[in-house]
Amino acid sequence: MDSSQKTGAINWFPGHMAKTRRLIEQNIRLIDVVAELADARIPATSRNPELGRLIPGGKPRVLVLNKSDLADPAGNEAWLAHYKSAGLYCMLCDSKSRVSTKAFAALIKAAAAGLLERRARRGTAGMPLRVMVVGIPNVGKSTLINSLAGARRARAEDRPGVTRGTQWISIGAELELLDMPGLLWPRIETERQGLLLAFTGAVRDDVLDTEHVAGKLLTELSTIAPSRLCERYGLEGVEGKSGAELLDAVARRRGFLLPGGAADTERASRMVLDEYRAAKIGRFTLEDPPGGAQ
Repeated sequence: MDSSQKTGAINWFPGHMAKTRRLIEQNIRLIDVVAELADARIPATSRNPELGRLIPGGKPRVLVLNKSDLADPAGNEAWLAHYKSAGLYCMLCDSKSRVSTKAFAALIKAAAAGLLERRARRGTAGMPLRVMVVGIPNVGKSTLINSLAGARRARAEDRPGVTRGTQWISIGAELELLDMPGLLWPRIETERQGLLLAFTGAVRDDVLDTEHVAGKLLTELSTIAPSRLCERYGLEGVEGKSGAELLDAVARRRGFLLPGGAADTERASRMVLDEYRAAKIGRFTLEDPPGGAQ
């Protein structure tokens, strides 16, 4: 593990992501609307700034704040209000449950209102809208599409980097969705950005120092939700403790010990990250909208 990864400045851009950029550029002319998925737990950091360059400015776009069931309900509403006030077509989504096809289609149609009016004048109103589904790795694109389609049409797993090629999926007679592989930007510069993406699983754990990441997560949770952290792991007095101290305490409370009695912090780090991502510790939104929490 090099020092840049340990400080959170992640450089992880495998070859298939460069291919994804090319696929977006090659297919964007076929697309009527772009549906961008972001992670509701980190609604700003999980939006890829490269999409602004890859997608023409006049192309209709919608924003889906996915995994809202894992984020704080008040945070969900604050971010939804923020993005709507900025003029974006936006909705919350829990893609683990059956997504409302009607609500998603309504959002797409609202963004494509101008196009639909032009089609009506030309007599082509029955044509389905072609929607490109984009987002960072592990944000739930394929799971969302499967939920909309009511069947396992797109390959979906709870880890980044599974979708590697494009797939067209019809959603009734109204929509045709193009599922794109997840795309990060070439270099994640700040420690905060890198850690948020690591916490939520957008970056593969095997390229990270998971003990460092889990320690940072525990430090953050000890500040924003100390009682939930103590309740989950049977801890006391978590405020002011370092990530290493917290991870050691969690390992010992769970009985994760190595021969000789040392805490197995590597095993504990994997458990903490898994439990945070499954909202077993609690539902937390780790970013506030500009201007603070609403």
